[in-house]
Amino acid sequence: MNQEMEKWKKLMLIHKFAMDEVNTKLQILNEEFQHIHQYNPIEHIKSRLKHQQGIIQKLERKGYALTPENARRYVHDMAGIRITCSFTSDIYHVLRMIKHQRDITVVNLKDYIQKPKPNGYQSLHLIVKIPVFLAASTEKTLVEIQMRTVAMDFWASLEHKLFYKFDQEIPHALRKELKSAADTMKVLDEKMESIKCEIDFVKSGHTFM
Repeated sequence: MNQEMEKWKKLMLIHKFAMDEVNTKLQILNEEFQHIHQYNPIEHIKSRLKHQQGIIQKLERKGYALTPENARRYVHDMAGIRITCSFTSDIYHVLRMIKHQRDITVVNLKDYIQKPKPNGYQSLHLIVKIPVFLAASTEKTLVEIQMRTVAMDFWASLEHKLFYKFDQEIPHALRKELKSAADTMKVLDEKMESIKCEIDFVKSGHTFM
């Protein structure tokens, strides 16, 4: 039993290290971009380490034995990072910066911005692999990264609250309202992107006729 507990503790610690490593890389990239371009593509970064109970519940839902080995193999969101950007184009710029990191490997990408979920949810989801250097070994570890605009994040936060308020079954009328809000949010993001392009055009020395 003690040996199993130690395995769980080590698993959680490794994922915390991986999450910290990705966090540090993102902060460096953001500060470098600010230094070069006087602009931050990343507004906010939040991170969370999944509780062991949540990992166990996920293994149960998937039908796997409740072991640290299965958690490492089948639960890919133990370490999670959420990046909030002002503009949709910033999300894809951050994605390119992440892909250019030599010690980060993107193992899965789901683009719910180009193809939103039926309920209106929009976000860019990445699973990345990063090496964690321990005293006696190097552990290649998975971290989930979600990237959204401020508007997408606000919508997702509201949907999440309603999901649990109504015991995971949001009434049909509210689902329609949420979908309508998601459509409005998409138009808002597109409008803000257009304004950003106009500002960049002017800053580059051009003028509108």
